[in-house]
Amino acid sequence: MSVHTQALQALIDAFAQLPGIGRKSATRIAFHLVRQPIESAQNLANAILDARSRIRFCEVCQNLCESSPCERCSQPVRDEDLLCVVESPQDLVAIEATREFHGRFHVLHGAISPLEGITPADLKIKELVVRLGESKFSEVILATNPSIEGEATAMYLKRLIEPLGIRVTRIASGLPMGAQLEFADKATLGRSLLDRRQL
Repeated sequence: MSVHTQALQALIDAFAQLPGIGRKSATRIAFHLVRQPIESAQNLANAILDARSRIRFCEVCQNLCESSPCERCSQPVRDEDLLCVVESPQDLVAIEATREFHGRFHVLHGAISPLEGITPADLKIKELVVRLGESKFSEVILATNPSIEGEATAMYLKRLIEPLGIRVTRIASGLPMGAQLEFADKATLGRSLLDRRQL
């Protein structure tokens, strides 16, 4: 039997499903929200619904955007020879913050993880292959996270891309194994891009 009301327990359960939110944090957030004026809850609900209805995938790079192609893909000044493949939009932002990379991006929206049931078909890999076939990139930088899943994804992509005659490189291992790109400091991430290696 739950110690909370049915509505409060449903709210806690909903927050607990979010990544990085445990039961204690979900409970704190839920209690905080129900103590706020109804307008605050309405503003939060509206912001969530508005973002969910307006945000989509860019038809070119698969990043999240409100209009497609996204602003980054519409910039004519970027290096058309280099394509950097990342797992998430957060990783793209982290790499952009280094100011060391001026090429194009492609967002996979995850990494291959058989234990979690994530296969290549669940990622934006098909879109990547189509894009490579239609473009003139001379190098693809695989900037997946230095984790078991990130390494497996990089090796899978290498096997797909090399037959296309495109040079495939991997960001350097200045990032420790198991690290997340979005949490890396700018200097380390920038250096790993400059010191990338061919796979």
